[in-house]
Amino acid sequence: MHRFAKPSVFLKLTGAMMPWMVALTVILTVVGLYLALIGSPVDYQQGNTVRIMYIHVPAAWMGLFCYVGMALCGAMSLIWKHPLADICARATAPVGATFTALTLITGSLWGEPMWGTWWVWDARLTSMLILLFLYLGYIALVNAFDDPERGSKAGSALALVGVVNVPIVKFSVDWWNTLHQPASVARMGGPSIDPSMLAPLLIMAFAFTGYYFIVLVLRVRLELNQRRIRALQLSGLFDERAAANGDDDALAYDQGHNAGAGK
Repeated sequence: MHRFAKPSVFLKLTGAMMPWMVALTVILTVVGLYLALIGSPVDYQQGNTVRIMYIHVPAAWMGLFCYVGMALCGAMSLIWKHPLADICARATAPVGATFTALTLITGSLWGEPMWGTWWVWDARLTSMLILLFLYLGYIALVNAFDDPERGSKAGSALALVGVVNVPIVKFSVDWWNTLHQPASVARMGGPSIDPSMLAPLLIMAFAFTGYYFIVLVLRVRLELNQRRIRALQLSGLFDERAAANGDDDALAYDQGHNAGAGK
């Protein structure tokens, strides 16, 4: 497992996988949107407003999924000090925040015609808003320190503390009286939703998952390449200073060190 966590292996593996990931995600998105907007039936109570749910529900799932992933990466960063885990956590946060914001926006668009208001301080809505604040707080915290390591530790701690909000979001409809209906997909006894509506819902969920992994890989690859460039620039700067000062010993040591690292 640690072999795949090596930056060089990660770059090579994801470079080969990326075209397939993009192609699959595009296909899932096209099929999912077609079924959601055209191929699925109109709800007898909600009418065409139900089609918002094909974006709203998968986005909510991804908001929770991304936060759990971010917290796990934060834990691995704290325990094993692996830089790739920290990079993955940082890369996940903006994507998760986007999915969470999309959940709140589409929920408001659905709520206005169905509930007669854009917002209510419902337990599910409030806990979802807190999730968005946790994402934004994490992003602000990891960038608040001049020392990246301190920012990483502070952000990881916040992510781990905030993960307690995830089950609150999930089970708020069971624990309190809310305007949201209980779970109709992930439930004991199987989904209660009609198959004609379940299909586009699941396909869009897989499409959103593919989008998340594509953005995650791109952001991680970008950060790894930027770190390589910075390392090369620092190495070149050291060589130039050593040569300018006539410090042959320092220059020879640095060149030998680089040659040994390349073996």
